[in-house]
Amino acid sequence: MSHLPKLDVLDADGAIGDAAEAAGLDRGDFIKKGVLAGGGLLAGGALFGPLLSSAEARISRRQSVRNDVRILNYALTLEFLEAAFYKQALRNKAFGSSPQLKRFNEVVLAHEKTHVAFLKDVLGRKAIKSPMFNFMDAVTDPAKFAATAQALEDTGVKAYLGQVANIKQRAVLKAAGTIATVEARHAAWIRFLNHPAGATTAWGDLPAPRDFDKARSERTILRTVGETGFIVD
Repeated sequence: MSHLPKLDVLDADGAIGDAAEAAGLDRGDFIKKGVLAGGGLLAGGALFGPLLSSAEARISRRQSVRNDVRILNYALTLEFLEAAFYKQALRNKAFGSSPQLKRFNEVVLAHEKTHVAFLKDVLGRKAIKSPMFNFMDAVTDPAKFAATAQALEDTGVKAYLGQVANIKQRAVLKAAGTIATVEARHAAWIRFLNHPAGATTAWGDLPAPRDFDKARSERTILRTVGETGFIVD
């Protein structure tokens, strides 16, 4: 078999070897069989055509899974942040004497904890661990709590919206969509509490401030969250 070209020459970009692995075959043996078959593999002939099509589909799915795992862990990071914020705020009674803010805190905390559990269950062993947080006086001062809650919920909506076009698997998109709409309801709720009906307020402070929401990239969202100083480890 010494006349056969080496794998690294034949498959310089690794695509054929990846197809072999996706098909459950030994990389080197897969190449050799293709050459012995008269180049059927490389030329896309009948011998290996169906196998390659199947392998390429599996590679595509594997790449989609990796992509969606990254996005889901990104979402999980934000859900960790929100759940920890509301948990600490409830413990410190950051809502002050406002029964409306107290109710908001309790309900949204339950939602965020459920989101965390759901995403961790979907990701399984691929789920990241929660960072450590320090929310400082945002979880002790009622005014700062309310303002921070609004900022976090608005950020969550923009973050989910920013990933809609990047999710590859339909089931993942559907799951993310069900969370995104709840985050939007949270954002409208806290905006209403911060600026109740009849109060003098800027257009941007209304519960539904615009016709179309603005998406934000992962880089922008993570930079914004990082600048808060809330994530300490």
